[in-house]
Amino acid sequence: MTQKLSLSQAQDIIASAIAERKAQQFPPMGFAVLDDAGDLIAYAREDGASMFRFDIARAKAWGAVGMGVSSRTLGERAKDNPNFFVSLSATSNGRFLPQTGAVLVKDKDGQILGAIGASGGTGDQDEAVCIVGVTAVGLSSS
Repeated sequence: MTQKLSLSQAQDIIASAIAERKAQQFPPMGFAVLDDAGDLIAYAREDGASMFRFDIARAKAWGAVGMGVSSRTLGERAKDNPNFFVSLSATSNGRFLPQTGAVLVKDKDGQILGAIGASGGTGDQDEAVCIVGVTAVGLSSS
């Protein structure tokens, strides 16, 4: 039976990511956790984070889970093939954003369960707190 990412796990991932964001004193962020089909499981926007954080965090995570790689990898790939990635964004009605800040959520066997995206800091900051959130619940981001 294939493991699914639960609401409880998604909320714990976000809680751990928020704790790391606070510990690192990064700016307030928004976080979106999606399942392996790209559907939203959990979302949080911290006090002080702008209204854009949801759409950006979700689009980073949606691209990651849809393409099966981190949004950092997608951003690197987009540099060599910008027309393809602009087309992906257009055909997905803006739900695809190849910018650093989202990582996959995988089980111990490497099966993709979903993705988490963050927005509010730099791409590196967003990605770092996502990785901490995923690993804090015993799952893998790579």
